[in-house]
Amino acid sequence: MSEAEILFETRGNIGLVTLNRPRALNSLTHNMAVELKRQLDEWAIMPSVQAVVVVGAGDKAFCAGGDVVKVTQSYQAGTTEWRDFFHDEYLMNIAIDEFPKPYISLVDGITMGGGVGVSIPGDLWVATEKTLFAMPETGLGLFPDVGGGWFLPRLPGETGMYLALTGARIKAPDLYALGIASHVISSEQVGAVIEAFAGAEIKSLDDAKAVLDSFHTDPEPAPLAEVMDDIDGAFSGVRVDEILHALELDESEWAQKQFKILMSKSPTSLKLTFAQLRRGEVLENFRDNMRMEYRMVNRVMEGNDFFEGVRAILIDKDNAPVWSPNTLAEVSDAEIDGYFASLDALELKI
Repeated sequence: MSEAEILFETRGNIGLVTLNRPRALNSLTHNMAVELKRQLDEWAIMPSVQAVVVVGAGDKAFCAGGDVVKVTQSYQAGTTEWRDFFHDEYLMNIAIDEFPKPYISLVDGITMGGGVGVSIPGDLWVATEKTLFAMPETGLGLFPDVGGGWFLPRLPGETGMYLALTGARIKAPDLYALGIASHVISSEQVGAVIEAFAGAEIKSLDDAKAVLDSFHTDPEPAPLAEVMDDIDGAFSGVRVDEILHALELDESEWAQKQFKILMSKSPTSLKLTFAQLRRGEVLENFRDNMRMEYRMVNRVMEGNDFFEGVRAILIDKDNAPVWSPNTLAEVSDAEIDGYFASLDALELKI
């Protein structure tokens, strides 16, 4: 038999989760989402488990995203597996957010999309020199789901909007400066951190922080710090069109690079993501955000761009998606509003 996609063990005082698809960069499957939520429900009421620690197998990735190729195949085949995947993935995200004990993610390597959803809703997020973080969904015809509407608007200034629209890839110094990473350790220390947690008495989040504090080293200065004013200036527009216009008029190398990046993204995804973050920043709790995102993803699956993005980036790999519509002007505000309407009987069942 092949080894399980996700491994669970109790080690000392912790529950240890290992995302175990190293050849696929630990990308998240439907089964992994279901199993993680089931295990969290069990550990939540188990007195011997004082905290949960999550790691990725192999030396390249924590979790590079969700298995979106399988999702597109399901939709095109007319099965409901795609809806079940998002439904159960979002329930897993909520279970992580609401887990009553410290939940610690050791993000050693690539983490994008679904991998962010396995980690960000938790309590402590640990980066290493190998960590590479991104929410690249606007280039896939999607939007930064798995909680993006909740955590991105709550980052400093307009950095959340910048990361969401451009899909920018950032490393430990920026992650720590933005508050995404609570701690930074060496990749070589991951095993030692796990053992330290296993042997520690973790009665509170402060106890978990104390374990990580003993390994933490401040990273180098954050590259984003040099362009924070530029990000806040350009990405504070009240419409996506304004953001693009501001970047186009700015002749600096940084602004022109961002403009070209945005022009390559799905126009529908850009407008939808902008609306998601602006709506998300005023929501009262994570559950409401996941209800919103479930409505959005169901509507995305009815369109063209997600399938075209997956084809161009992940299947044919020609990196030449043909978006429809292919301009922002063709995407109406009324159309975007429709993505947020109730699904009635198909609402996320929490």
